[in-house]
Amino acid sequence: MSKFSELINQDKPVLVDFFAEWCGPCKMLAPILKQVKESLGDGVSIIKIDVDKNQALAAKYQVRGVPTMLLFKNGKQIWRQSGVLQKDEIINIIQTTN
Repeated sequence: MSKFSELINQDKPVLVDFFAEWCGPCKMLAPILKQVKESLGDGVSIIKIDVDKNQALAAKYQVRGVPTMLLFKNGKQIWRQSGVLQKDEIINIIQTTN
């Protein structure tokens, strides 16, 4: 099993942020995700995946634009969104799918 598979196969929600260093909206999303983590603490794992360094993984999950967020629970994808969302929207999605 790959390291990524191990990371997303948790009992708690795992939010995966597919991003790129050159992406302006990705830079806007980074501090928002930090606030989400501060608000939810151990209730969520947040993983950042650089699409330029992980092209095969981005292709596997059909990431065509960045930022793209995927939410996993027990290894299953339960939500997906491209673009920037506000902290409260992300927290609400994590809590309602939990």
